[in-house]
Amino acid sequence: MKNSTLCYIDDGESYLMLHRTRKDEDPNKGKWIGVGGKFEDKESPDDCLVREVYEETGLTLTEYRLRGIVTFVSDVWETEYMYLYTADGYEGSLRDCNEGELAWIAKDRISGLTLWEGDRLFLDLIASDHPVFSLKLCYNGDHLVEAVLGREKLKLK
Repeated sequence: MKNSTLCYIDDGESYLMLHRTRKDEDPNKGKWIGVGGKFEDKESPDDCLVREVYEETGLTLTEYRLRGIVTFVSDVWETEYMYLYTADGYEGSLRDCNEGELAWIAKDRISGLTLWEGDRLFLDLIASDHPVFSLKLCYNGDHLVEAVLGREKLKLK
């Protein structure tokens, strides 16, 4: 089981997104996601968030908010607990990322990107300013087969 963070940096109209294209053994290869990564020893979720965002973007977060905890269960990958954040305060300048292409994407265009099916669910929760949530996403390969918000099983499209 692994722990990770994911952050959607918000400039008001857009989110900073990462198109994961540069690592061959990347479970997110070809997908657009936020920025973040795996915990290092002795890190808290906030420690991991700030470090990973800086490593991937060159930006130092000054204002961020925990939005939820997402549990990923897969028939292919190890179970993962992901701490999901948004951020609207940062300093510094964007730099090239060794994991893919960083781009500011207008919020109303994100649904047209290649995303994980479950990411669409938690992005909707963020957009509706849902209180901090626990979301379990179960995948067979790349296909979302179950989603549970708290104790409520969600209908999938």
